[in-house]
Amino acid sequence: MRLAVIATVYRYLSHAQHFVDRFLVGYPYEGEWRRSNTRVVSLYVDQTPEGDQSVDRGREFGFGVYPSISQALRCGGRKLAVDGVLIIGEHGDYPSNELGQIQYPRYEMFKECVEVFEADGRSVPIYNDKHLSYSFDKAQQMVADGHRLGFPILAGSSLPVTWRLPDLELPYDCDIEEALMIGVGGSDAMDYHALEAMQCMIERRRGGETGVASVQLIEGKKVWKAGEDGRWSKRLLEAALSRSDSPQGLTHEDGRTQDLLGSGELMKLVKDPAAYLIEFRDGLKATLLMINGAVSDFNFAAKLRGQANPVSCQFFLTPTPNVTYSACLVAKIDEMLTTGVAPFPAERTMIVNGILESCLRSKHGGHKKLKTPHLNVSYRGPKESHHGRR
Repeated sequence: MRLAVIATVYRYLSHAQHFVDRFLVGYPYEGEWRRSNTRVVSLYVDQTPEGDQSVDRGREFGFGVYPSISQALRCGGRKLAVDGVLIIGEHGDYPSNELGQIQYPRYEMFKECVEVFEADGRSVPIYNDKHLSYSFDKAQQMVADGHRLGFPILAGSSLPVTWRLPDLELPYDCDIEEALMIGVGGSDAMDYHALEAMQCMIERRRGGETGVASVQLIEGKKVWKAGEDGRWSKRLLEAALSRSDSPQGLTHEDGRTQDLLGSGELMKLVKDPAAYLIEFRDGLKATLLMINGAVSDFNFAAKLRGQANPVSCQFFLTPTPNVTYSACLVAKIDEMLTTGVAPFPAERTMIVNGILESCLRSKHGGHKKLKTPHLNVSYRGPKESHHGRR
């Protein structure tokens, strides 16, 4: 299998470095060292900042670095010469729009690949790192291109496929009454990770995903007021916090355990809380709480009908520089390239694109609740969760 890589940058700890290096030298997964049968044969990088590794990696591992996407896909020839494409549009110097979204050229890179597919009469699988695009409209076009030309698209974050503590898999076709996710970091990079982690859990509910009816993003003291008013569940927040390995405050200072929520310490630690309030078309309520300052990990909780206590887990993220959770995603990319079938649908990433963009529009428009008829996205997630287990 021959692989072309299309990246914004290729430098130390960039997403391109994390993913491509695993195809070049292998990666640890499920208790063994795996070497991919897929060989990187070409690379295009949009920017070459200080610390660029693209030329050195190409020289060391024997692949060409090309000046355009079409040349990378054709390996300098006249016809498509690869069996798969990685699009890694993360990191680099790009402008932001009025919503604060970095306008990485993932859509434009994808469209250039599609142009080659159409011109050469052959299509190959594409992995697109993280968001399909900052724009839901563009994300829809990308997914539609895959369906139209018949090539699989895998997209998204490492969180849905990393290990879970404990190893929680919601029953397929379960009845979820409410869900809550806690996350940390900035927008629109880290809230995307948290939203997709939550989506991979709640898409398993009865009937599958049927779309989003409305969203609202609120901030500051209104977040805590919304909890008091029952707009999000304090019991689910308690369950999610119980899975955190990184509570701050007194725990961080002298090691004592503490009830962050019950003691009121959470409200003191989190200076700028944000709540992403999501109402789905089938009636499910889901909330993402971004609580920088209280924890530094990502945790999920849900109330299932017929069960007295919530279920919950942490999405486990291993430390740099190895970030071995990336290996979990590379294994799934490898699986798609080998089988020609994406292990989970790109519609998952597409709907998260739309949820995030709509939440940011709510914030930009004065934190108003927005109806989202355009997010009438229906799909069924896979019966197997595909997260790391061994």
